[in-house]
Amino acid sequence: MTSPRIAFIGAGNMAASLIGGLRAQGIDAGSIRASDHGAEQRARISSEYAIETFASNAEAIQGADVIVLAVKPQVMKAVCLELAGHLGADQLIVSIAAGISCASLENWLGARALVRCMPNTPALLRQGVSGLYANSLVSAAQRQQAEQLLGAVGLALWLDQEQLIDAVTAVSGSGPAYFFLLIEAMTATGEKLGLPREVAAQLSAHTALGAARMATSSDVEASELRRRVCSPAGTTEAAIKTFQAGGFEALVEQAMNAAAQRSAELAEQLGQ
Repeated sequence: MTSPRIAFIGAGNMAASLIGGLRAQGIDAGSIRASDHGAEQRARISSEYAIETFASNAEAIQGADVIVLAVKPQVMKAVCLELAGHLGADQLIVSIAAGISCASLENWLGARALVRCMPNTPALLRQGVSGLYANSLVSAAQRQQAEQLLGAVGLALWLDQEQLIDAVTAVSGSGPAYFFLLIEAMTATGEKLGLPREVAAQLSAHTALGAARMATSSDVEASELRRRVCSPAGTTEAAIKTFQAGGFEALVEQAMNAAAQRSAELAEQLGQ
């Protein structure tokens, strides 16, 4: 597929990770441009990735096939209203802003091809996972362009219903923090058990990394991997039974439901 011309509106961390991923895939710097209100950020992005940058959003999108909206949700409405009169009919809009629905984008930009994405922070290391939803105006070729874009920083998975973005937010969007919390708790407990804090921290983080790699490379479910580690009456079984006695699964469900509900609430608030 011919590389699309991509314009990033906003050049923060997530945009920079996407640009870096695209460049690492061999996408020519001349096919990528970005705008940002901060002169320092524009200079950094331009220097690091050899792309053209602009202070003007309207100038940045000229001639672009794909426009990536990578600004904070709180300023999305103002940015979209500014861009609306400068958009071409065939340009694909990809939003990576949390909590901004396609209906809100269509209200601000008019009816056009839109893809809404929920990436997560490991995308900064090109180890991310994103949920993508396309409205009915997105062509097959444009879906491919969006998948190439988000695939540059990890796994890209399509959703059939936009409302599932809230579930993606609860699972993977917010998910890295759940694992950080577990690593934090394991580190603290390891220290209480007598380990030096630095050793406990490395043991905890690398155990999480190894477990994740086993889960992603295995052809069996996580529940089976867990069972394989749990020897009858062994140390792991003792720990797992303690987790379960404390209502671990129910607490995880409660926490993720809270995240999904908050995602839906933010979409309503930010779309006004």
